[in-house]
Amino acid sequence: MTATAQQYAQLDAWIDAHFDEQVKFLQALVQVPTDTPPGNNAPHAERTAELLKPMGFEAEKHPVPASEVHAYGLESITNLIVRRKYGEGKTIALNAHGDVVPPGDGWAHAPYGGEIDNGAMYGRATAVSKSDFSTFTFATRALESLGLPLKGGIELHFTYDEEFGGEKGPGWLLAQGLTKPDLMIAAGFSYQVVTAHNGCLQMEVTVHGKMAHAAIPETGVDALQAAVHILNHLYAQNKRYQQITSQVEGINHPYLNVGRIEGGTNTNVVPGTVSFKLDRRMIPEENPQVVEANIRDVIAQAVAEFNQGRAPDAQVSIDIKRMLMAHAMKPLAGNAPLVNAIQQHGGEIFGEPIPAMGTPLYTDVRLYVEKGIPGVIYGAGPRTVLESHAKRADERLNLEDLRKATKVISRTLLDLLQN
Repeated sequence: MTATAQQYAQLDAWIDAHFDEQVKFLQALVQVPTDTPPGNNAPHAERTAELLKPMGFEAEKHPVPASEVHAYGLESITNLIVRRKYGEGKTIALNAHGDVVPPGDGWAHAPYGGEIDNGAMYGRATAVSKSDFSTFTFATRALESLGLPLKGGIELHFTYDEEFGGEKGPGWLLAQGLTKPDLMIAAGFSYQVVTAHNGCLQMEVTVHGKMAHAAIPETGVDALQAAVHILNHLYAQNKRYQQITSQVEGINHPYLNVGRIEGGTNTNVVPGTVSFKLDRRMIPEENPQVVEANIRDVIAQAVAEFNQGRAPDAQVSIDIKRMLMAHAMKPLAGNAPLVNAIQQHGGEIFGEPIPAMGTPLYTDVRLYVEKGIPGVIYGAGPRTVLESHAKRADERLNLEDLRKATKVISRTLLDLLQN
């Protein structure tokens, strides 16, 4: 049965009537820190389940075994599933992640305050992506408020491992056989529906030299000097990457970034060990195995060049560890009903076309797509990551974007699940 304009209006009216409650729900979620690292995220899952219960939503708690979490470099993860079964038919998963990068410095608003200023809520994860815990929860409640016969079902997946790649978040739920949805929508922004995204290779490179007193540097082997030589070779690749362009709208070219460097013991000591972590974004057209092999070749060539002409005991050695291989998200044909519905309702509610496009980010949505589950990325947020201040000081969400995105999702769910 085709939904009617009156039914869409009823959904919109319910969301408007409950919007203050939705905002308070989001504030409560923002006020529980989930800095990752260190990644002690089970308390937030407990709080989320507690907040959902009075709404009649019982959250299944699925803790990842502590040994797995600790080996992964985090402290605690409990993933949540809320199952709403209406009848026979397709199940739609709505996924948002609660883990966030630490807030850092420079905030004018408290990073975990959930303060509202000039129509926007400020705080870490207001835009990415505790916002969509609320979008998806209240869209589902609005749908159910109609009391209509529905088919299929909805699963809310609130997970806590997007920042480290998702393997212990949605990846773990899928691997354990705890969920097998037919379609999925993941947390995103309001002005485009994302159907593809970049992949990401993360590696840790450790350079081993020999520590020595800075007064007699010739007795040591400077690992930092060697690391700088390697880094120069790696950064030089970015010029080459600019010549490699993607055919996916919204995605430009590959890029390599080094986000963390550690080493040395004191200013008066020649550093014996230096390590750095790199992040190589891969466009959908690239082969991840070829990309990794190329990075390893560049590093090996730089090390050989640094060691050339040096005595064996004056040479450096390296260890390379792959930390993450996140494949790009590529569109599956079955995502058309999601794309079409979101574009239709988004255009009506926001008053402008909602393009289907790619994003240079990588997300844990790819883990669903790799299992053959068609999905898209859509939720509450501005036009760009830059506007949201995600991963920067004063992350914020325009509350009207939250209200409107909730209406878009609720209407989309009605289209797909109405009998």
